[in-house]
Amino acid sequence: MTRQNADDFDADAEADVDADAETDVDAETYADVDVETDAETVDEDIDEDVVEDEDVDEDVDEDVDEGEPDAEEPGPDLGSVLKKRLAHLPFALVPALGIAVLLARLLVRLLRPLVPGWLVRWIRPLIPDWLAKPFLLRVAGVAICTLGVVLSTFVAEMAVFGRFEHRHDQQVEYAAFRAELAAGTAPIGARDYRGVLLHPGAPVALLSIPSIGVDEVVAEGTSGAVLESGPGLLRGSVLPGQVGTSFVLARAFGYGGPFHYLDQVQPGDRVEVTTGQGVAEYRVSDTRRRGDPEPARLHGQLGRLTLITATGPAYTPDDALYVDADLISQVQPTPLGVAPRYARDESPMARDRYARLDVAAWMAVLVAATVLAFWAGPRWGRAKTWLVAAPVLLVVGLTLADRIALLLPNLT
Repeated sequence: MTRQNADDFDADAEADVDADAETDVDAETYADVDVETDAETVDEDIDEDVVEDEDVDEDVDEDVDEGEPDAEEPGPDLGSVLKKRLAHLPFALVPALGIAVLLARLLVRLLRPLVPGWLVRWIRPLIPDWLAKPFLLRVAGVAICTLGVVLSTFVAEMAVFGRFEHRHDQQVEYAAFRAELAAGTAPIGARDYRGVLLHPGAPVALLSIPSIGVDEVVAEGTSGAVLESGPGLLRGSVLPGQVGTSFVLARAFGYGGPFHYLDQVQPGDRVEVTTGQGVAEYRVSDTRRRGDPEPARLHGQLGRLTLITATGPAYTPDDALYVDADLISQVQPTPLGVAPRYARDESPMARDRYARLDVAAWMAVLVAATVLAFWAGPRWGRAKTWLVAAPVLLVVGLTLADRIALLLPNLT
């Protein structure tokens, strides 16, 4: 099929072209037909098939105001308090065990002079050998070593290794997206040119904010795992350059902190986004936080880009920052089809609900590796044991730290 303008396309549709000819549309024609769709069809598609911008805007604002939509609302009842404490049990179990052992030993030493000799002689045979002094020291050593590995690797992951992971992921995504642009198969909506729903993490755009030095690949989805690689497009919002509001979220501190300097953006600054439909240009209109007046709702053939990140103390943010930018370039048509709704753990400042199981599993692996290291020490020698154990503990600790990072707000 060759390129056709909007009138030819309508005439062919009314003539009921054979279905076999329609299936022969390749990737290049797929992009051409969507770009040449007239304004009236775009309006109907937005009203009927695409998730309305107003609904998405309201959902995002409500999610930020409420904090985390999936998290249990804090309440005075005992059940919610216990549930919150049990969620942090994997972190507290190992160090608590070591502290309990040390306190027990101290208590025994303090009370031993006060206990009658006959009671000591009667109780001692009842105590198993594995509770002897060497065992208690090993338990305390395992607890302290495990806690040290967790804390050190978490700091290293967030401050050092996370930056290298972010840079590597950006290079891979940029190469993939550039190849799609060259082939004319870059996505222009929630589905690719074959009609398959985009998977989380798939590159969809290139974001450039010259005033703060941002040049990032934007991926599909805004979960904590996706935002470790760079900015993400909130599912359910339109692609930048199309009619409606596009929401792009990114981290402020960890994993390279792509939006670390977003609060320095000033009204009038330009933002450019490259998609499969071309380059969309925006002009920053406002910066706002919770409680600030919201921008006027869009009507007609208008587009807006909202950049969102965390604000507050580093790694412990308490609010979200919004930067609104108005589309000043030509509006691009929105493709047909219903856009998927974003999950609760993809909203601003949300946490990964399923990361707790991963944290508990990797914590168990770390404890097991530490126990094996302490067991092998007297048998292999300290030097040989730690030469083998140190790399293992480092890899397991970094993996655990990456899972722990998902328990933080996704914009951290």
